[in-house]
Amino acid sequence: MTRYCLTLDLKNDPELISQYEQYHKEVWPDIISSIKDSGITHMQIYRYDTRLFMIMEVTDDFSFEKKQQADNANAKVQEWEELMWKYQQALPGSAAGEKWKLMDKIFDLNEC
Repeated sequence: MTRYCLTLDLKNDPELISQYEQYHKEVWPDIISSIKDSGITHMQIYRYDTRLFMIMEVTDDFSFEKKQQADNANAKVQEWEELMWKYQQALPGSAAGEKWKLMDKIFDLNEC
């Protein structure tokens, strides 16, 4: 099992943040299926102010490239992503349209 951590910012608007959180309390079933079908076995998203932090645990055959290809071919995922972009904003230094940024692990207590 592999774990990935990613980050993204929300737009600094309390009403938009509230709406974003509400959508994540009632994620569309097609989105849940898409996540699970890609090999993601566990996912959590945390928020501090406008900063989001996502933890994903994935199967050994998971790849970001395969997930992106599947997402691009899924109209419901594209609809969800377009809707979520209303609330999200790219981190500084992101490429055009780039959302979640993969974080580098810099410490692990179990490796000490």
